[in-house]
Amino acid sequence: MMQWAQNYNPMGNMFLSFVVACIPLVVFFWCLAIKKMKGYKAGLLTVAVAVLEAVFIYKMPFHLALEATALGGLQGLWPIGWIIITAVFLYELTVASGKFQIISDSIASITKDRRLQALLIAFSFGAFLEGTAGYGTPVAIAGGLLAGLGFNPFYAAGLCLIANTAPVAFGGVGIPILTSGQVAGIDVHLLSQMVGRQVPFLSLFVPFWLVFIMAGWKRTLEVLPAILVCGVSFAITQFFTSNFLGPELPDVTSAIVSMACLVLLLKFWQPKAIFRFKDEKEEPAQPEGLSASKTNYSLPQIMRAWSPFALLVVVICLWGGSASFKAFLSQVTLMIPIPGLNQMIEQVRPIVTQATPYAAVYKFDVLAATGTAILVTCILSKYLVGISWKTWAQTFGVTLEKLTFPLIMIVSVLGFAYIENYSGMSATLGLGLASTGTIFPLFSPVIGWLGVFLTGSDTSSNALFSNLQKVSAHQIGVDPTLLVAANSTGGVAAKMISPQSIAVATAATGQVGKEGNLFRFTIKHSLLLVAITGVITILQAYIFQWMIP
Repeated sequence: MMQWAQNYNPMGNMFLSFVVACIPLVVFFWCLAIKKMKGYKAGLLTVAVAVLEAVFIYKMPFHLALEATALGGLQGLWPIGWIIITAVFLYELTVASGKFQIISDSIASITKDRRLQALLIAFSFGAFLEGTAGYGTPVAIAGGLLAGLGFNPFYAAGLCLIANTAPVAFGGVGIPILTSGQVAGIDVHLLSQMVGRQVPFLSLFVPFWLVFIMAGWKRTLEVLPAILVCGVSFAITQFFTSNFLGPELPDVTSAIVSMACLVLLLKFWQPKAIFRFKDEKEEPAQPEGLSASKTNYSLPQIMRAWSPFALLVVVICLWGGSASFKAFLSQVTLMIPIPGLNQMIEQVRPIVTQATPYAAVYKFDVLAATGTAILVTCILSKYLVGISWKTWAQTFGVTLEKLTFPLIMIVSVLGFAYIENYSGMSATLGLGLASTGTIFPLFSPVIGWLGVFLTGSDTSSNALFSNLQKVSAHQIGVDPTLLVAANSTGGVAAKMISPQSIAVATAATGQVGKEGNLFRFTIKHSLLLVAITGVITILQAYIFQWMIP
């Protein structure tokens, strides 16, 4: 059987091909932002449009288009869907056991202020989860926690999506940077340093922006000390870790330092008025810092309530941090080549330096998957929170029922991502932006942004576009390290609008069916952050070149 070669300019005119390649994206935006369709319906319609365009415009053989879409759907179920199921299940277990009330009260004992709770949980704790597990874990866990604390569920979902920006480039123990280095052939430490000289600017900005979205300008200034402590401690730690230790630990160290610094500040300082949402009653702040809210729970009770999440951290660190243990778990991994698709599509220049067959292998890592680590946590948590196996099983069933439609959406959008990649449509989008010449550094992060929007993963975006960024950098005389890093940095801004992230957020906060509203809420913030990243990149390319390692 002969290979099918991708054609990145099917219309014979790069601008026209770029416009045509945008059609599925425009359909998806139209479905969610204008028609306000439910997420799974928007996903299914979009993937259908993408398949038709792949077949009739890009001349992709029909069977290859279907198989590529199916492979994406499988990836949506495992490992991504598996992570979402287990993460939401862990949260539901704390609710079913009654321990979540203790968690809620213990957080309120640090601060009852919604602004500060968002900084602690959505930004700092979410960053820790991103650094250790990645995928949808931070949004699922942090979103569920905020909703359980009494946040408006819609705000809980939106705030967690926006907060999960600064840590994404170094998420999953640095996998996005490691992937970038491998694809582009650039030293991983140099990429880590370069990203560490871009992302900290976002880390400084996001805590402020998060509170501003919630409370407006005046109420944001009331907690400026907390915002500065949270953002500055995170950004500085992120810079030093990425520049001197490498890409594996910036999220973990930054999250721990920022949480510790913020809690220490709140022990001695509290805002003058406790901020609540419109449907909540505001309260005067108490001067005694951590004692602002008294609870009747003992320390052992509080520790037991938090124990599932503490255990989650330990288990995930063991799963992802120990090379020997990871190798042991990986022994039970099935690598399944997709017959008729594997090695049957040829990538060509300039996406790759020489014609390369596109692999299509489904990885079913039964034990090594992050979702399995979370499931182990759920099993052990049964004993920690003290519930029966019957309640445990019933809670799992309820979780699956709640996640039915979000999983359909995730399967469809991952199918969409794969047909975009295997047909060459996503490469057309990247090449169209790369043709902008000397101002390309301004648009370089947008390519990473598109990649994450399409795939839901900074790692996947880097795998797709790192070589294109390198080739384009050489063409315009810019250091390729900068633009390859910008692909990762720009991608972080798209995490909040990625369809799979939105599906996770709505599932975790009980907002299934409101994916369109959530997309409309996050899109403007996503565009703002990618624009900021573009300005940073072009300044570093031509003015602040000393920042490039």
